[in-house]
Amino acid sequence: MLLIILSLMSVVGAFLMNEIRSFYLDDFYEKMKTVFENQGLANDLYSAADGPDAAKHMAEIVQLYSGQLGIDSRSRNYYILSGDTGAVLGGSGSEEGELAMTPNITTAIGGEEGYISVQSADYMDVALPISGSTGNYIVYIIDNKSSVRELSSAMFEIILEALLIGLAIAALLSLLLAKTMVTPIQSLTRAAERVAAGDFSQKPDFGSEDEIGILTRTFNSMAGQLEDTLNDLTKSEQMRREFVANVSHELRTPITSIRSYAETLMENSDLPPQTERDFLGVIVKESDRMTNIVSDLLTLSRFDAGSIEFQFERFSIKKAISDVYNSMLMEAQKHNHKFTLEFKTELPEIVGDNARIEQVLINMVSNAVKYTRDGGRISITAGANADAVWISVRDNGIGIPTEDVPKVFDRFYRVDKARSRESGGTGLGLSIAKEIVTRHNGTIALDSKIGKGTTITVTFPVEGPHEN
Repeated sequence: MLLIILSLMSVVGAFLMNEIRSFYLDDFYEKMKTVFENQGLANDLYSAADGPDAAKHMAEIVQLYSGQLGIDSRSRNYYILSGDTGAVLGGSGSEEGELAMTPNITTAIGGEEGYISVQSADYMDVALPISGSTGNYIVYIIDNKSSVRELSSAMFEIILEALLIGLAIAALLSLLLAKTMVTPIQSLTRAAERVAAGDFSQKPDFGSEDEIGILTRTFNSMAGQLEDTLNDLTKSEQMRREFVANVSHELRTPITSIRSYAETLMENSDLPPQTERDFLGVIVKESDRMTNIVSDLLTLSRFDAGSIEFQFERFSIKKAISDVYNSMLMEAQKHNHKFTLEFKTELPEIVGDNARIEQVLINMVSNAVKYTRDGGRISITAGANADAVWISVRDNGIGIPTEDVPKVFDRFYRVDKARSRESGGTGLGLSIAKEIVTRHNGTIALDSKIGKGTTITVTFPVEGPHEN
């Protein structure tokens, strides 16, 4: 700002000074032409040139017009010169003999009017030739530009004072503006340092709509996204650790059992055949359990990677539900459960992956069988509305505590861990079921009360996922 004001005032000052000089120069010559074009003055001068004491009479005539010519004997004077040599014959000035031979005097000696303007000269002059019977004369007006210099000097002082005042004001405004701009930038800098240190508790807040305000809001948005990202990473890391711990725990239990029974068989060669068969049965069972865990982990891993492909086609959901009921009937009867199937409405064919949907339904029924005491009741009901099919599996089993209901779809979550392991559960079934339902753009919900039983309901859109 200081440089701009300094440059601006310099340009303006130079322009004004030049304009003042041009104005005075133009005004001088215009005034001279106006006065000397007066026919009365011209007649008087030519008449005086024809009489005695011509130079004296001519000087007296010019003196009469001194007010119009601006003659002040200080900066502007008039002279009567010899038209042949340019010698001073009379006038208002104190010069005697000859004046400096200017281009206008030379022009007048040649018989022409001298109105030549030289802007760089330190004077302004006019020379008019007058011829009479007594000889040739020149009426010469000269201005030494002292008024122009004085006015220019005064103007220069004014410009200099204005420049100094302007610089002072600009310096003050610059400091205020700099403070106004620097303060929010410093706040942003401190906020950036806090964010870099992991502290997202304080965010700068400026309500302005200028670039600083936009930058502040952009920074706060970026910091918020960064905080969310870090929180997600923290949660992901925590989930990863819990996942590794759960997998390790789930695999360690069957491995420990297999090792224990295998070592017993190796160290005791005289065990009864029935005991050996029982031990081998336990080893096979625990091996199958490990296989199920690894298989479910591989399935979830493929879901996470998006590498599982679904075979979407139109099929009978009613037949799929009936097939699941028939395949799980013997398992339910083995525990003396009353197992029923009821269709509330007619079910349309839907678009989906038949095998995957049956996998979800089998998991739902299997959980009901596992977590319902022998002799319980399990029912499958299904129906349809305008654009979706719903299937519910209800049991009167042990139920789930209210605070644990939101966690049932978490990986490795189980309310009764001991009973789950006894029944071969991995704690991954509902997680897989949720992934399958989500891929179908469906919903899965669970309602349960401890000691009263559990109802789990899934819905599938009739026309399948939108992308299909």
